[in-house]
Amino acid sequence: MTPSERRILLVVHARRDDTVEAAQRVLSAVRAAGAIPVVSAEDRPELAERLSLDGVETLGVDVGVDDLELAIVLGGDGTILRAAETVRGGRAPILGINMGHVGFLAEIERDDMDDAVRRVIDRDYRVEERLALAVKVLDADDRVIFETWALNEATVEKASRERMLEVVMEVDGRPLSSFGCDGIVMATPTGSTAYNFSAGGPVIWPTVEAIAVVPLSAHALFARPLVVSPDATVAVEVLERTSGSGILWCDGRRSHELPPGARVVVRRSSRPVRLARLHPAAFTERLVRKFRLPVTGWRGALGGMP
Repeated sequence: MTPSERRILLVVHARRDDTVEAAQRVLSAVRAAGAIPVVSAEDRPELAERLSLDGVETLGVDVGVDDLELAIVLGGDGTILRAAETVRGGRAPILGINMGHVGFLAEIERDDMDDAVRRVIDRDYRVEERLALAVKVLDADDRVIFETWALNEATVEKASRERMLEVVMEVDGRPLSSFGCDGIVMATPTGSTAYNFSAGGPVIWPTVEAIAVVPLSAHALFARPLVVSPDATVAVEVLERTSGSGILWCDGRRSHELPPGARVVVRRSSRPVRLARLHPAAFTERLVRKFRLPVTGWRGALGGMP
């Protein structure tokens, strides 16, 4: 491979006709620009059934993640989270084109796809770095038995529906409270509009660096959502008195069983997730559009405010 060769990864939810049609348009645009399209080994079999992949390289076979310039994602937030996992370890930013419903992580909607692809091929975008979480699981002897990461959230949940999880929560090495609950969500600002939002946690603007900690159905007087420093270390221990086991889920994609005595430690990852952004739209506008919030009657900015 020569330094001048550009490789652009395409990540696709390949089971929908409209998404496959969009993938064909993106592949054509990438080829026309003289760049080399790349697909993951996971996506290739399904795409090959419906598209011609002549000249399309396979990630991990023909090319490494460090060789990617950009990842274009066609799908909803789940597909974007999968793409973030695929390019983890490299520097390629992710451009999400929403083919789903809410699509909070996506930069643009499908109607603007052709212009968006043209702009990213022209390198007419900026890169926004989003805080991610580094996650470790320790056993009762404090040995690390599992490590992973999360862009949206790391959640400690009860593994059995009928049993409650007994936990103690710790912030920066000091115990805060112990209680029975269905679980605890530890979310990034990016994930504040996902599981955290559904659990009653705060919506955090992406420009605010923080970690939200939200107990799920906790049996305790002090079990309110918390917003802690982005440099804080949050730990959740599954107490020995728990009658069942727990489970750790990260972004709904990576999981690990948590027996009594297990300890989950969450802190800021040294490696953020990079998103390609085309429009400097305010996060407020994104909230209003995605949740269809009522703003009728707004008089506009007052007192010289923009």
